[in-house]
Amino acid sequence: MAKEFKALFCMLGLIFLLSSCLAAENNNGAKLSRRISVLHERLSAINKTPIKTIQSSDGDVIDCIPRHRQLGLDHPLLKNHKIKDLPTRPTSATKSIANRSYVGLHAFQTWHLSGISCPGGTIPVRRTTVNDLMRFDSLEQYGRKPKYLNMSGSQKSTVISGNEHEHAIAFLKGGEYFGAKTTMNVWNPHIGGSNEFSLSQMWVLSGSFDGSDLNSIEAGWQVSPVLYGDRRPRLFTYWTSDSYQETGCYNLLCSGFIQTNERIAIGAAITPISSFNGPQYDITILIWKDPKEGDWWMEFAENELVGYWPAHLFTHLADHANMVEWGGEVVNMEPGGDHTSTQMGSGHFPNEGFGRASYFRNLQVVDAENSLQAIDSVSTLAEHTTCYDIQSVYNDDWGNHFYFGGPGQNSQCP
Repeated sequence: MAKEFKALFCMLGLIFLLSSCLAAENNNGAKLSRRISVLHERLSAINKTPIKTIQSSDGDVIDCIPRHRQLGLDHPLLKNHKIKDLPTRPTSATKSIANRSYVGLHAFQTWHLSGISCPGGTIPVRRTTVNDLMRFDSLEQYGRKPKYLNMSGSQKSTVISGNEHEHAIAFLKGGEYFGAKTTMNVWNPHIGGSNEFSLSQMWVLSGSFDGSDLNSIEAGWQVSPVLYGDRRPRLFTYWTSDSYQETGCYNLLCSGFIQTNERIAIGAAITPISSFNGPQYDITILIWKDPKEGDWWMEFAENELVGYWPAHLFTHLADHANMVEWGGEVVNMEPGGDHTSTQMGSGHFPNEGFGRASYFRNLQVVDAENSLQAIDSVSTLAEHTTCYDIQSVYNDDWGNHFYFGGPGQNSQCP
C-alpha cells in the first residue's frame, strides 16, 4: 500500500510539474508573441513605405520616402504642418583658405557609391531593423540618450556630465546666438565596449544645465555600435527641449525634425575618412535660425540644406541660443573604476597637430542680423586631460580652431 501511495504521489508530482512547465511555456510564448507584435508596431511607425529602395555597400538599406509622409510630421505639435520653403541663408564674410597644406578634403556618404539616388520629392531614410531595436534595453529608450544625467559641480553650467560621459570641448556662452558653423575632420575611433560611443559634434543650446528645461540641437559624426550595429562613423543629429527627459531623439527615429533633402541620409556612414599622417577628410555643418519663420535649419557640406527643426518644438530656442559648443564626447562604461579604451577623435592627443589629431576649424556663429561671424576667442574644457584633451589655436586660414581627443586608457589614464 505504501509503495502504491508513493507511486501515486510521484505521478501526481510529475503531472503537476509538466502542467507548470506547459503553463510557463505558454506564458513565455505569449510574452514573446507580444514582444514581436510590439517590435513590428514600432518598426511600422519608424519605417514609412518607400517608393524606392537603395542597397548600400556597407549593409545599410536606404528607403526613399515621400517628403509629405515622413515620420517627422507625426509630431502632435506639427499637425497640418506645411513643409517650409527655402530659408534665408546667413551671409558670410569668411575668406577662402590660402594655405593648401592645411586643407581637409570633403567627405560624403557611403550609400552614394551605389550611383543610385532618391527621386525628387522624397527623402533618403536609413531603414531601422529588428536587430537595431533589440540592442536596446527597452523600446522607449531606442534612439534616445539616457534620461537621467547627474550634474557635476563647476561643470554643470557648461556640459551635462555624469552617466560616464566625458568631453573635450570649446564653447561660447552668455551671448545671443542665432546659429553656428564649423568644419570637423572625420575619423574611425576605436570603441572599447558595445554600449559605448565616440562622437564629434556641435551643440546649439539654450536653457540651464541644472534643471529640466535645457533645449539642445546637435549635429556631427559618431561611432555607436549600440545604435547602428557597426563601428563606422556616421552623420547624426539630436534634439531635446527638456534636458533629454521625454523629448527628442537621434536622427529621424522620432517625429520632430523635418527633412527636405533627397541626397543626404541622416544616420548613414561617412566616407572616406581621415588617416594618420595621411589625407584629412572633413565635413562642414551649419545650423541657424531662419529670421523669417523662426525654424532652425541644418546645412551639410556646402549648400546642401538637409531640413529643419520647427520652432514649435522648443521653449528657449524658440527665441535664440545662449551657448554654442564644439568638440568630442565619449561614454565610459568600464566597471570597477577602470577607464575605457574608447578613443575620442583620432585617438591621439591634440599636441600632435594636423594630420594626427582631430580638429574643428573655422568656428563661426550667426548674429542677430543673420550674418556669420568668426569668433574672437573660445573657452575650453576637458574633464580628464590625461585621457582626452583639447588645445585651442589661431591662424589666418582657420581662424579660431582647436585640436582635441585622446586614446582613453593609457599609462596616465588607468
